[in-house]
Amino acid sequence: MADLTPEQGDVQGVIARLFVHPVKSCAAVEVQEAWLLDTGLELDRAWMVVDPEGAFVTQRELPLMALIRPQLKTYEMVLRAPGMLALHVAIDEVEAPVSVQVWDDQVKAFDMGAVAAQWFTDFLGRPLRLVRFDPEQQRLSSLKWTGGVAAPNQFSDGFPVLLSSEASVADLNQRLAAAGHAPVGVERFRANVVLGGFDAFDEDRLEDLYIGTEDGPSVLRPVKPCARCPIPDIDPQSAQSSPEVGDTLRGFRSDDRVGGAITFGMNAIVTEGAERIVRVGQPVWGRYRFD
Repeated sequence: MADLTPEQGDVQGVIARLFVHPVKSCAAVEVQEAWLLDTGLELDRAWMVVDPEGAFVTQRELPLMALIRPQLKTYEMVLRAPGMLALHVAIDEVEAPVSVQVWDDQVKAFDMGAVAAQWFTDFLGRPLRLVRFDPEQQRLSSLKWTGGVAAPNQFSDGFPVLLSSEASVADLNQRLAAAGHAPVGVERFRANVVLGGFDAFDEDRLEDLYIGTEDGPSVLRPVKPCARCPIPDIDPQSAQSSPEVGDTLRGFRSDDRVGGAITFGMNAIVTEGAERIVRVGQPVWGRYRFD
């Protein structure tokens, strides 16, 4: 329903926080506003770290990637990591074209050069290179999950936008506290849009999510529960891994929609209102899906 008003929605809230992850599997950049594109938030997962064969690497095998902290400036991205001089990466400059692999997809990209490669190699302790997604490449989300809608993304695991909510994190933290564990931040779940004012796990049940931008509603459609790997067990401040988050989620978040996998958050596609600015504090609303 393109004309669904907030008053007609089953749930209403606001955008509480926004995160861009410029380099896949490195730390997030929290922003107050971002361009919403067909591929997700601008510059989200625009860069990726690859091995000498061009295969992507993540915190799953290199937890220290959590300590690489990007800063976005007008014309450059600045990367910092403990014990390293800052690496300055021009946003609009690339070097040689390359072909790289992210999951089952072979995609066109651009190498970011020897200096960036040496920086990642030195910090992470194995030969690596930094690449930038080729904007001429079209990498589509799974048509099975999008219902046939052609939804492009860049180097994300599979979909343009990941949704979560403050209430869902609070629910998890209550369960962690009951088991004697420390609370965790939403950053562990690497969401782009964090919703405020919703009940816990409302994002699982939404048909469409409307965002009240200044230029009219933008619409995100949650299409697939986000199955969780070990990354939420990695503390983004220390890069140390411990099992309590995954263990707690296993107690209540098995999802039959994805073969019983443990899920947290919803992968979404942009169905209307791309090329608009989304901001923290903007109203959001939607209706529950019944299927």
